[in-house]
Amino acid sequence: MPPRTARGRGRTTRAAALLAAALLLAGGAAAGCGGRATTHHKPGTSHEQATGSVGTLLDAQDPTGHRLREVPVEGAPQVQLAARPDSEDGWNLQLTVKNFRFTPDSTGGAALPGAGHAHLELDGRKLARLYGSWFHLPAAQVPEGAHTLTVRLYADDHTAWAVAGKAVEGALPLTAGAATPGQAGHSHTPPSQVPADRTVTITVRDGKVTPAPGRTELRRGERLALRVTSDRADTLHVHGYDKELALPAGQEAVLVLTADRTGLFEVETHGSRLVLTQLLVR
Repeated sequence: MPPRTARGRGRTTRAAALLAAALLLAGGAAAGCGGRATTHHKPGTSHEQATGSVGTLLDAQDPTGHRLREVPVEGAPQVQLAARPDSEDGWNLQLTVKNFRFTPDSTGGAALPGAGHAHLELDGRKLARLYGSWFHLPAAQVPEGAHTLTVRLYADDHTAWAVAGKAVEGALPLTAGAATPGQAGHSHTPPSQVPADRTVTITVRDGKVTPAPGRTELRRGERLALRVTSDRADTLHVHGYDKELALPAGQEAVLVLTADRTGLFEVETHGSRLVLTQLLVR
């Protein structure tokens, strides 16, 4: 009889210890890093990174109304912008970034150090949101005359990265006229009038693509004209060809490309993430 009582007391003691440990673990999980509930951290991510509290959120705004998120100059994001004429239409823009990476999959989330997207502006007017280092700017979107292209870096929460109270950006003068830069002596033909072997006309309205997405078959070397009208501002991207096109809301935009590589390539929109068509080049 006494041995059984001792064993019972031992089991009761162990059960109480396990219950206390479970309560401590539950309390720690509820408290989180700052003594209150918070999102779980990804492996190797600090509390500051998980909550998007990096830098200092200022009351000041950039020219487009986004609040500035100031960070120290050491290790701050940097960007430079370069442009070169495209052989078919407009210009190919290249963003050279430092201490920064493009994170399209987490746009709208917390502000993580050195991550986010960019905005492209022409004379202060937004043309497109950029999720990579290359962007094709059609000549039709640049009126004749002298202009200033500006690219500005933003965090995933759409605040503008800033140093010393100024947004992190790069600027470039751009002149458009009868002859595009690098093509002096040659008249420029708007993309809507460039000869094409195939033309695909697509409309995006209320999140639906018309006609329904399918495959556009091309022979290598054929020229394709993509004519896209979207009811909301967006960006068209041709995978595999690194071609992008800003889609102004309610206006037709035209992208002309030469199918000079074989394979299957998706044409999609960045903002709404819709597949418009697939290019099958043989």
